[in-house]
Amino acid sequence: MDDATQALIDRITADTAPVRPLRKGRGLALAGLAFVVTLVAMLFLLGARHGLMTGHVSVDFLVANGLLLMLGLSCVTSVVAMASPQVGAGHDGPKWAIAMAGVLPAAGILAATAPDGVGLMHVEGVHCMVLGLAASVLIAAALFAWLRRGAPVSQRLAGFYLGVGSGALGSVANGMACADDSIAHLGIWHVAPVVIGALVARYVIARWLRW
Repeated sequence: MDDATQALIDRITADTAPVRPLRKGRGLALAGLAFVVTLVAMLFLLGARHGLMTGHVSVDFLVANGLLLMLGLSCVTSVVAMASPQVGAGHDGPKWAIAMAGVLPAAGILAATAPDGVGLMHVEGVHCMVLGLAASVLIAAALFAWLRRGAPVSQRLAGFYLGVGSGALGSVANGMACADDSIAHLGIWHVAPVVIGALVARYVIARWLRW
C-alpha cells in the first residue's frame, strides 16, 4: 500500500470510535420499559377501571385490548429488528396483526350506527383518543431513539410500524383506566390513536430516520 492511500485511510478513520453493537434484546427491553412506565403512570393518574383488579371485565374489553396488545407487540418487534437490517429479513408479522385488529373499527362503526347505537361522535370518545395518543408518546420516543441508533433500510415502513405499535400499546395502557368497554367505543376511539400514530410516523417522523 502506497503512502497516499495509507494517508487517505488515516484521514477517513481519524474520527471513528467503537460503538456498542445493537442487540434486539436491549431494544425490546427499552420498549417494554417505556410501556410499563406508561401503564403505571396511567393507572396512577387515572386509576384502574372498575373490575380490572378483580378480573370482572367484559368480553369486548378482553378482545379489543388483546388484539391491540398483539398488534403493538408485533410492530415493536419488527421496529427493533429493522434497526439492524439483514438480507432476506421479512416483516410480515405486523401485516397479519393489522388485518386481525381491523375487525375492531368495523365492529365499532356497525355498533355505533345501529338504531340503538351511541353515534360516531361523543365527547368521552374524543377524550379517550387524546389520552391514548398521550400514552403512546413515551413508547414512540423509545422506538425512535432505537431506530436512530441503527440503520433502517425502509424508513417509511419503519416509521409506519413505529406509529402503529406505539399507538396500539398506548391505547392498551389507556384502556386499563377507561371505564367504557362497549365495542362502539373501543372499536372507534381506542383504535383512533393507532391510525393517527401511523399517519404521523409514516409521513413526518420517518423523515428523521435517515442515516
